[in-house]
Amino acid sequence: MSSLNRDFAVIAHRGASGYVPEHTLLAKGMAHAMGADFLEQDVVATRDHHAVVLHDIHLDTVTDVAKRFPDRKRSDGRYYVIDFDLAELRTLEVLERFDFRSGKPVFTTRCNSGPCGLRIPSLEEEIRFIQSLNRTTGRDAGIYPEIKQPAWHRENGCDLSRIVIGVLNRFGYRDKQSGCFLQCFDEFEVRRIRNELGYGGRLVQLIGHGHDEASGTDYQRLRSMEGLTETARVADGIGPAMDLVLKWSTKGEVETRAFIADARRVGLDIHPWTLRADALPANCESVGDAVTALVEAGVQGIFTDHPDQVARAIPAPV
Repeated sequence: MSSLNRDFAVIAHRGASGYVPEHTLLAKGMAHAMGADFLEQDVVATRDHHAVVLHDIHLDTVTDVAKRFPDRKRSDGRYYVIDFDLAELRTLEVLERFDFRSGKPVFTTRCNSGPCGLRIPSLEEEIRFIQSLNRTTGRDAGIYPEIKQPAWHRENGCDLSRIVIGVLNRFGYRDKQSGCFLQCFDEFEVRRIRNELGYGGRLVQLIGHGHDEASGTDYQRLRSMEGLTETARVADGIGPAMDLVLKWSTKGEVETRAFIADARRVGLDIHPWTLRADALPANCESVGDAVTALVEAGVQGIFTDHPDQVARAIPAPV
């Protein structure tokens, strides 16, 4: 695994999102300085088919779009990235995540400072920024883009996967030796990315709970030996929800789910999501306890909102 400073990868979830607003260049720069091995980019598309870094297809949970463009919401009351050109998105302020109905912050202890000049970056801008940091610091952090709701994007006239792969290829993330993992929840899109679009880099199949009706992905089946074997034919790793990997008892004992050993058996890397210092798993007492359990479970990294705390907690090599 290239672009790693250690065997256990610290993957900055939306950047250093536990400290500053997610998916801003500030969050990525802070995560880079904290020693993260990979910086995550959730990617959605604009109306003029630019790839931008934002967690959702919606704008109204992390920006002031309702204030600046009050008449641009759809009939469901939501504001969609794909209804705006890139130039319009550049006028928006990025804020700490909040509930779009109540306006209250999702994480009350985080950076709820209000507007402070943060903007939505395009995928190209963010990669250029990270590669510049790699050059100036001499420390090579990788990128970890996620293609968000590709089927929905196609229904709205945009092939997001094709756009993202084009950007990755232009910036040198073309093969499995480059510092990039490309991830997606949609199992059919993961296959399409490899087989139809011919992407040569590393792919990760994300795994949630139950069944995703939008894409038809059956996450329970993907955790079976049959599903993992099929995944290993096109992907290099899986990204399961953390509670699907580990479970703490009320006595602090940790259980590792059986499918983790199966995934390792078929050669898949395992990068669970998401470890948060301010929202630890039930019955887990500290970031250190969580990291130790993850390492002992044999996974190769963790997505985290607090990359500095995870980096400090990684056990020293024996």
